[in-house]
Amino acid sequence: MDSRSHTHVTAALRLCLHALLAGLLALVVVRAVSEGAADTAAVVAVTLLTAALYAAGAARSSSVQPKGSVQPKAPARPRTSVQPGTRAGAWWLGGLWVLWAALLVLSPDALWVAFPLYFLQLHFLPMRWALPAVVVTAAAAITSFVVHRQEIEPGAFIGPLIGAAVAVATVLGYDALFRESERRRELIVELVATRADLAEAERTAGTLAERERLAREIHDTLAQGLSSIQLLLRAAERSLPENAPATPHVRAAREAAQANLAEARSFVRALTPPDLEHGSLAAALERLCAWTTAPELTVRFAVSGTPVELPTPYEVALLRTAQSALANTVRHAEARRAEITLSFMDTSVALDVVDDGRGFDPSGAPVHERGTGGDGGFGLPAMRARAGSLGGALSVESAPGQGTAVALTLPLPDTEAERAA
Repeated sequence: MDSRSHTHVTAALRLCLHALLAGLLALVVVRAVSEGAADTAAVVAVTLLTAALYAAGAARSSSVQPKGSVQPKAPARPRTSVQPGTRAGAWWLGGLWVLWAALLVLSPDALWVAFPLYFLQLHFLPMRWALPAVVVTAAAAITSFVVHRQEIEPGAFIGPLIGAAVAVATVLGYDALFRESERRRELIVELVATRADLAEAERTAGTLAERERLAREIHDTLAQGLSSIQLLLRAAERSLPENAPATPHVRAAREAAQANLAEARSFVRALTPPDLEHGSLAAALERLCAWTTAPELTVRFAVSGTPVELPTPYEVALLRTAQSALANTVRHAEARRAEITLSFMDTSVALDVVDDGRGFDPSGAPVHERGTGGDGGFGLPAMRARAGSLGGALSVESAPGQGTAVALTLPLPDTEAERAA
C-alpha cells in the first residue's frame, strides 16, 4: 500500500483487501472442485499462481520503510519494491490481471475477483491510467459472464459497473479526506508556530517595556539620590580642615557612593515608591522639598486647586518627575530658589518645577542633563516617556541665565474629571 498513510485505519483496510482477494480466490477453487469441471486442475493451478504473485507483491510492498520512521540505515530498494507509481508495481499489477483473465476463461466465478482488482488499479496506477484500467476490467468481467452463461442479463452489466463506481468513489473520497487532513495538519502546525512566535514577541515586548520602566525608576530614585549624596559629601569634604580626622572617612564615603552610582542601574525595584505608601502625593512632595532644602538652596512646595484622589500610576509619574527635575536643579542649575507647585484643575493635574538657576537652551544639548556619569541626557527623555505613557505632556522652558521651568500635565481619568466637576 501507499507509504504516505500508515495508520491503524489504513492497515485495517489493507488486511480487509488481502482477506477479500484470498476469499474470492478460495471461492473459485471450491466451486471448481465441487462441480467437478474438466479443467479443475487448471483452475487450481492458475489460482495458486495468482495467490502466490499477490502475496509476493504484498510482502515486498509492506517491507518498504514508511515515511517518517527511524530505522538503521540500509540499502534502499525503491526501483525493485512493489510500490504505487513504480515500474515494478505496474508490472506486478499487470501480471495479476493476466492471471485473472486466464481464470475468467476457465471459470465464471473468477469475475468476482474484479472488485479487489479495481482498488489495486486505482491505488497503484496514476489516475489517468487507473480509470481506463478499471473500465477494461469491468468489461472483461461482463464479457466473461456473458460467454460462460450464454445469456444477457441486466445484473451482468449492473454488478461490475456498480462495483467499479463504488471503488472509484471510495478511492477519490479517501484521497479528498487525506488532502483535507493534510491541510488541517499543516494549518495546526502553522497556528502552533504562529502562537509560539506571538508569545515570544509578547515576552520580548514585555521585557523591553520593563527595562525601560526600570531605567526610569532607577534614574529618578537611586541614581539621583546617590548623585546628591556625592555632592553633599564633596561639599562636606571641602568644608573640613585639610588635616581633619574625618576627611578620610568622608572621602571614602563619597567614593563608595560614586561606585554604587555606577551599579545602581542593575538594581530592580518594581514596587510603589515608599513615599506614596505612607501618605498622599502632596505630603510626599512636601517631604521631598524639605529633604532637598540646603543652605545654598531653598525649595518650597505649594498646592493649587482642590486635591482629588489620583490613580497610583499618576502619583508615581508626578513624584518621579518632581524628583528628577529637582535633582537636575541640585546637580546643574546652581540655583538659589526652587518651587514645586501641584495644581488640580477640572480635567487635568499639573506639576511645575521652577528654579532661578543658570538655565540652558532647550533646543540644544541641555546643560541640566550634562553630567559626569553615563546617564547624562536621560532625565528629560525619561520624563517625556513617562508623561506620554499616561497621555500627558511635558514642557520645558528655559534660557541661559533665566532659570528653568519644567511642567508636566496629565489628563484626569473620566471618573476623576466627573468628580472634580
